[in-house]
Amino acid sequence: MEEQVRSLGKTYREELLQIEKAFEQERRELLSKNEKTWEQRTEQRREQELQGLMNRMKKVEEYEQQLKQLRVQDGEEYNMIKIKLETDVQILQQQLQQMKATYQLNQEKLEYNFQVLKKRDEENTITKSQQKRRITRLQDVLNNLKIKLEKQIKQYKEENQALTDDFKRIAEQYKELQKKMRQFAAVDAKKFHDIWVMNEEEMKQLVQKALEVDRIIHEQQLGLPWSAPDLWFMENIGPLVVKAKEQKTASMLAQEVMRVSGGSHDPVTPDDQEPSDPSQPFSPRTVKQILEVLCDESGFLIENKLVQLLSPLEKDERSLIRLDTIFGALQIEVEDDVYKLVDFFLKYRQQQGQPLQDDDLGPEESDKSHLQTSHPSELIHPNDVLRALKAFTMEVHHQREKPHLRLTGTEERDSSEDAAYWSTAAQVIPPSRLKVWDALESAMEKYYDVLTSRSQLITETSALRQQNTELRMLLHQYLNSKINAELEIPPTQILQVDMIHT
Repeated sequence: MEEQVRSLGKTYREELLQIEKAFEQERRELLSKNEKTWEQRTEQRREQELQGLMNRMKKVEEYEQQLKQLRVQDGEEYNMIKIKLETDVQILQQQLQQMKATYQLNQEKLEYNFQVLKKRDEENTITKSQQKRRITRLQDVLNNLKIKLEKQIKQYKEENQALTDDFKRIAEQYKELQKKMRQFAAVDAKKFHDIWVMNEEEMKQLVQKALEVDRIIHEQQLGLPWSAPDLWFMENIGPLVVKAKEQKTASMLAQEVMRVSGGSHDPVTPDDQEPSDPSQPFSPRTVKQILEVLCDESGFLIENKLVQLLSPLEKDERSLIRLDTIFGALQIEVEDDVYKLVDFFLKYRQQQGQPLQDDDLGPEESDKSHLQTSHPSELIHPNDVLRALKAFTMEVHHQREKPHLRLTGTEERDSSEDAAYWSTAAQVIPPSRLKVWDALESAMEKYYDVLTSRSQLITETSALRQQNTELRMLLHQYLNSKINAELEIPPTQILQVDMIHT
């Protein structure tokens, strides 16, 4: 164990010695490395200091050069300012001399004006005394007029009271008349309903009879299958109630037509005037041109504030908003109102002697008593827009009044489909079947004539048979009697009787 301890101690000492040597070697290497790094950084710092010094010297030279330039420039500016100020001083001295002369002249003018005003003041004093006397005289006139005014006010109050009483009395009469008109309207409506139902019932019976006759003719006479037609009107009871057609608003129609290509100054061909949709009375291009002219010539209907707000917008949006405002002012709400406006403008142009024809190329006489040269495709002259618009507004106002409807308080019944309703009932048998009826009637008349002749022949035959029977009975009597032998009837007579029988 001691030997092992000595061996381990020796080993540990050697290892410790090796470790110390390794540490010393690492320390030497680190010192060498750090010394090299220190020398490099020192050299680098020396170079940077040298470079900074050179840069500072360059900047100092540049600053000196700039200072020299500034001194020269400031000197030149100083000289220029000095010359300018000296010139300004001379000009001001000249102006001062002029102002002195002007002052002297103005002083003389003021003295002269003072003398004139003094004389005028004396004249005004005289005029003032005259005006005072006139005021006194006018005051007396004013008092007389006040007294007269009070009398007239009293008289007008009495007349106003009398007119008020008359108005109340007429208002009561109007209410009573309105009540009677409502009663008459209700009675007329009930009478109309009853007459309608009565005629409708009679019509339905006639239709049923006609259909029964038609069925019998087809099935019994012609031997053809029969099918009943569409009898939608048989289910109706009472006057027709027409549902209102859904219409576009005027703004929606304006948005649609504004998308159409072409402007108000483009020529309108006959094809452009024909509506593409049969349900529309005018083509979109025609409506667009009328609306554009209306928008350009009706700016007075738009407030100035709105015009200022619309200025940044595009042309189409600005036109649509202007049209909405114009429609609101004219009470144009639905597309039918717009079409009425377009129709009125076109008719107004024709009434003014400007028909829509291709050969109308000459100047036309206008209401302003001067000649206007209008293009043949121009729908309406801009100078006529305001007059046409005024006439259209008056016409629409008269149409919307309808006094008889306001008195009765009832709505006017739409009778646009009545004629079609009764016409449908009247034409329940189509023309093709009526032709068959006519042909069958002609054939039946011929057949009746044949039957009549046969009936007459049958009657004659029956009479001949009766005569033949009577003759045969007589013949047998003659043959069976004893007188036959005495009379000795010849055989030829017996043969004739047999032929008649045959």
